Amino acid sequence: MHCLLIAATAFEIAPYIKSYRQQVASKQTAATDILITGVGMVACTYSIMKYISARRPSIIIQAGIAGCFDRHLPLGTVVVVKQERVADLGVKEKHKWNTIFDLDLAKPGRPPYSKGWLINRSPVLKEISLLRVNGISVNEITTSPQRIKTYQQQFQPVTESMEGAALHHVALSENIPFLQLRSLSNYVGEREKKKWRLAESIHNLNQELVNTINTLNTGSKNLL
Repeated sequence: MHCLLIAATAFEIAPYIKSYRQQVASKQTAATDILITGVGMVACTYSIMKYISARRPSIIIQAGIAGCFDRHLPLGTVVVVKQERVADLGVKEKHKWNTIFDLDLAKPGRPPYSKGWLINRSPVLKEISLLRVNGISVNEITTSPQRIKTYQQQFQPVTESMEGAALHHVALSENIPFLQLRSLSNYVGEREKKKWRLAESIHNLNQELVNTINTLNTGSKNLL
């Protein structure tokens, strides 16, 4: 299995990178490439497309921390995002948020979209024993209580990131199996970093990343 592991920043997957370098040094590593895409959907899309134009992977795994809308979920929990959408692509008119689909600028059923969502239907998703959630991607980190309420009402998201939808859009368009793993580091709207669980979230994320890649390497012939 040729796996492409992507992350917005090296910081988020630093433990895995350290382990990976040790495996490379001892010539024990599997066929995994690591790509740091940069922050945001534009940078992420460009990085993935540039990579796959040169070498097509068997699967793309995106790993990173994320904000969490659901305060019933403990921080540090690792989830897999089933479906994504770009939440802040649209316009606010007459106190209502209208998406590009509401504005008829895009068709909600035209691939890679399904009812406006970018849905992961890869068989590999069934092998991952993590909570499956809705995710949204944004260009502006959400801090406004009103916007939080709007997103919750319209999309029922659990995670907020700045790159998830880029992965889903590219992988679905190119028909490449993929997974988006997210560890919940903070609740959306909370900007006091002392209340975040960064260290715990990164530790948990990287543990799940190792487990996931091992699972896929074991069953890759049947899954991919």
